[in-house]
Amino acid sequence: MKSEETIQLIAQAIFEKKGKDGKVLDLRNITTITDYFVICTAESDTQVKAIADNIEDKLKEHDVKLWHKEGLQGLTWVLLDYVDIVIHIFRNEYREFYNIEKLWADAKIVDLVDEPEKPKPVRKKRTTKASN
Repeated sequence: MKSEETIQLIAQAIFEKKGKDGKVLDLRNITTITDYFVICTAESDTQVKAIADNIEDKLKEHDVKLWHKEGLQGLTWVLLDYVDIVIHIFRNEYREFYNIEKLWADAKIVDLVDEPEKPKPVRKKRTTKASN
């Protein structure tokens, strides 16, 4: 699976659990540690865990293997490392404090957008005339 497709799955998993302010930092021309950072914010410890679990489940369904994870004890900043993509899930105040976007200011930064589901076609019911 290509990194771009994996990032789309990650974005979907984040938005399914109401993660906010999702961003992708393209690090390919800056460092060799990874190709992309995906960053998002959660409102609570419970939401941090829910987002992390949802990302893991969704990527596992597509045979994308997790290499390393950390931060599950404190649930203020969870890191999921998929080698080419490293995901950072922050509580609000920790994201502001660590400010990864500023640390990696040379990276191309793209906002993740929650794409609404496509509407399903509506089947019209056949109307019958009442007979007298």
